[in-house]
Amino acid sequence: MKDATLLRSERKEYKQTMRKRGISILVRLNAQEQQNLKKQVKKSGLSQEAFIRSLINGYVPKELPPLDYFSMIRELHAIGSNLNQIAAKANATDHIGKTVFQYEANRLRKTVQDIIAAVTVPERRTDNGNHSDMGRNRPP
Repeated sequence: MKDATLLRSERKEYKQTMRKRGISILVRLNAQEQQNLKKQVKKSGLSQEAFIRSLINGYVPKELPPLDYFSMIRELHAIGSNLNQIAAKANATDHIGKTVFQYEANRLRKTVQDIIAAVTVPERRTDNGNHSDMGRNRPP
């Protein structure tokens, strides 16, 4: 019963979101463009609509991370947790300097954040959004 309630609330939330996007746009593509779009959408793991909205909002979606990415991140988090526990114990027994362990813990945390950002966070497009050259004779 709990699952059915959850599904109803998810559907309601989805419908409310869709109501905010009531404008439909038809875009005509040739076969090559459609194939390219489908390939990029599949690599991103997003729906076609989410992929296009991301591009419109100035972000280039990243490809899905490799299958072992999440297990690697979990492992890095476990190492960081262990490092913090060791630091707490070492600090209590005064066998090692607090700053050394704090430095390592911060370094590990930053590395995890960098990996997450490099693999999952969409990048801001490099152009300034100025499309004044649109329509000129140039390759698509």
